[in-house]
Amino acid sequence: MSDEASDMESTDQGEKGAPQYHQANPDLKPMDDMHKQKRTEFRKQLNRDAREVAAASIHKGVKLIVHRPEHDESNEKEYAALSKELMPIVREIARKTLPLLEHETSSEFARHQYYGSKFQASSVAYQDYRYFAKKRPPSESPSLAVGLRVDESASMSAFGRLEAAKRAVIAVYEFCRMCEIPILIYGDTADVSRIEQMSIYAYSDFAMEDENDRYRLMGIRARSNNRDGMALRIMADRLAASPQQTKLLISLSDGQPKAMDDYTGHHAISDMQMTILEYERKGIAFLAAAIGQDKDVISDIYGSERFMDITDLRELPAKLVRMIARYI
Repeated sequence: MSDEASDMESTDQGEKGAPQYHQANPDLKPMDDMHKQKRTEFRKQLNRDAREVAAASIHKGVKLIVHRPEHDESNEKEYAALSKELMPIVREIARKTLPLLEHETSSEFARHQYYGSKFQASSVAYQDYRYFAKKRPPSESPSLAVGLRVDESASMSAFGRLEAAKRAVIAVYEFCRMCEIPILIYGDTADVSRIEQMSIYAYSDFAMEDENDRYRLMGIRARSNNRDGMALRIMADRLAASPQQTKLLISLSDGQPKAMDDYTGHHAISDMQMTILEYERKGIAFLAAAIGQDKDVISDIYGSERFMDITDLRELPAKLVRMIARYI
């Protein structure tokens, strides 16, 4: 084949059955290559950032890989099936929330502050000590960034927890997109192999938003063990660097931390609690949504003020979305 012919694409037949060639779009492949390179560089940066964070903790030396999952047609079909009944509920909550966002932006006072000139009795229900409002500079507008961490341990395969988790992440993702709230959704598991002791799955990241992220969410799986403190630290650090005023990190889990060699019991719980306190000082609000048998342990780890007991898994998507709306 000549060099000239190799630059053509055969798509149909000519008058006498001879191949009819059309000039290939010269811009298409370079554009695809550019997007692919951009995605590759972003994944590499996520790995560098995560490893730097881990290196400054007890997780130093743990072999970590951050994945940026792709999606396929089966993911799209699964998303369509799971989201069908959810979307009317999400849209209704968003419809009620959007006017609050408009009011907050135009309000003279910034609400939910630790100190200020105006006491808000309604904020006492939050139990986070932010009971005041203060004057907002003309250029300042209220904002929220949300992180959702999904436990992908093997036990998530039991009792419908995996599907409940997928429905929850769909609801949170779509609600945040409707309300223009930056959203970070990561899954994690531990001990997949000796050379991959910690696995992070970056399904949605506000630094590189992609319409296909909703389909990536369907890649959530029940995999192996869970090194919760490391996952929380990596996500909290990413949220802490965001410019938003309020930063909420939700952990969706069905059990207590357990990973090789000795990340379990008091050692793991102490690490999680220290991580929570460290990043609360940096402005991160934590919330644990417990959907498994270890609810009492999870409540003790996070504290009752940061804990949601999800007894009925069918209520999980709406409960999470309504909780996020309270932080606006």
